[in-house]
Amino acid sequence: MKDPLVVLPGFMADARAFLPQLVHLGTNRMVIVLLPTHGDSVEQITQAVLPLLPPQFGLLGHGLGGLVAIEILRRKPEAVTRLALIATDPLPEPPQAAAAREVQIIAAKSGKLADAMRHEIPMTALAETEWCDDVLALVQDMAAGLGPDQFQRQSRALQRRPDQQKTLRKLKVPALVIAGAADTIVPLRRAEFLAGLVPTARLHIVPDAGHLPQLEQPEAVSEALTEFFAGPLMLRPEPLLLR
Repeated sequence: MKDPLVVLPGFMADARAFLPQLVHLGTNRMVIVLLPTHGDSVEQITQAVLPLLPPQFGLLGHGLGGLVAIEILRRKPEAVTRLALIATDPLPEPPQAAAAREVQIIAAKSGKLADAMRHEIPMTALAETEWCDDVLALVQDMAAGLGPDQFQRQSRALQRRPDQQKTLRKLKVPALVIAGAADTIVPLRRAEFLAGLVPTARLHIVPDAGHLPQLEQPEAVSEALTEFFAGPLMLRPEPLLLR
């Protein structure tokens, strides 16, 4: 049995955000899904999940979950064997964007969670596919299950997220950065910047996908992750761009 894989879904998402990959990757390894729901900062969320981690494991995170994954790596570098990040921005949130979140927090708390989620993950953040409406419906269903209080806590965590450039530059384990070509929330240039920070990173760009490539193009993402987590522990001196 290979090392366990710890999966951290993103903003207002549950395990269903990675359901295709859980089925794919769970055939020959233990998969542990931890939601970033305990705390209103990346540091607090990380502190809450640390006791739940196995002695050694791979990490897979999306968005907010990716930020928690980086913080786990900063605190327990000896325990992490591989790191895969999807749609993850390693930089602090700009003040203007952080201030704009206040409007959505108020909307969510006043019974307009669906409207707030449409603002946070709009249709324009996904690629134009036949199933993008289904993906957005799942986004709304996951958010409804977590509720407005969790919307506020996770929004605060994104507002206060730390600058993780230093941690990523020191990364010594194999890393994979996955980006949807049409993502407008964490655009391609930011994914390229993230991959460039990490000495051991490969960048995998998923065509016909946006901010949720693991749902928009599940087979392509599952194949990339399977190859990465099953591959040899070989480090690359320079980032590799895969198309």
